[in-house]
Amino acid sequence: MVGKGFASTEDLGEKKVSFDQIGPGLYAYTAEGDPNSGVIVGDDSVMVIDAQATPAMASELIARVAKITDKPIKYVLLTHYHAVRVLGASAFKGAEILASDTTRGLIAERGKQDMDSEIGRFPRLFRAVESIPGLTWPSLTFPDQISVWLGRREVRIMHIGRGHTAGDVIAAVPDCGVVFSGDLVEYKSACYCGDAHFTDWPSTLDNLAEMQPTALVPGRGAALTTAEQVKEGIELTTDFLSTLYGSVKESVAKGRSLKDAFDFVRLAMDPKFKSYAIYEHCLPFNVSRAYDEARGIEWPVIWTEERDREMWAALQG
Repeated sequence: MVGKGFASTEDLGEKKVSFDQIGPGLYAYTAEGDPNSGVIVGDDSVMVIDAQATPAMASELIARVAKITDKPIKYVLLTHYHAVRVLGASAFKGAEILASDTTRGLIAERGKQDMDSEIGRFPRLFRAVESIPGLTWPSLTFPDQISVWLGRREVRIMHIGRGHTAGDVIAAVPDCGVVFSGDLVEYKSACYCGDAHFTDWPSTLDNLAEMQPTALVPGRGAALTTAEQVKEGIELTTDFLSTLYGSVKESVAKGRSLKDAFDFVRLAMDPKFKSYAIYEHCLPFNVSRAYDEARGIEWPVIWTEERDREMWAALQG
């Protein structure tokens, strides 16, 4: 078998950006499996959900917002700490940068390594990388829940459980039942699980499903604009996670090596999920983390540029 190009270094084709209204004053900025952002327009100001990977990419989002409202972007919510979500934040001049306490702790613990790692994995997403001033630090953090008011419009930001990372939050707009989920939900795009908590993630998704959102913006993939689509998106994400972790747990129980566990996981995953965006990129990272968790390594090991390449050569080489 010919080795596959590292991560997404060969994914150089431009993606078509969509900017769709999914509720009153609510918008989804999506791009065919690239990281999504969300926009919430209130009476007096705007909140953006996830800042894109670079200030240059964030400026494209800011230009879209300017076409729908002249209200200022006062808040940028980081749903979690990953570089593709946060490093564009400096483009939002004067905005309050919000994140959970746990996300701030993860930036302190592993933000620099994650930044270097992600830039190496996905060069197309980090165009104009030189415009990034450094790590993004939130200016306001909270333990589990906070309400932010955009005039009379409430945005309820909640940590509903660990999943994609330990610090994930969602943003719910109670006046219309719409939720921005970050990478807790992906729609027909692979979940990246390199920093995941597999044991917790499905119950976190159950907590989300109990909220019965009328529409949902996932971390990647198309916006889900009906309750039925939201249900499907949550179910597909749960199936992806349980198929993956179930296979790897079985391999660990049988004493298989990481490479053998990776080969076995393909038998379960490829028939259902091979067509998903960034599937091949994610799979080695996903299996590595699942293998660790199944062996009792509760806190995800930090990814570095060097570790990325060594793991890739061992599994995808």
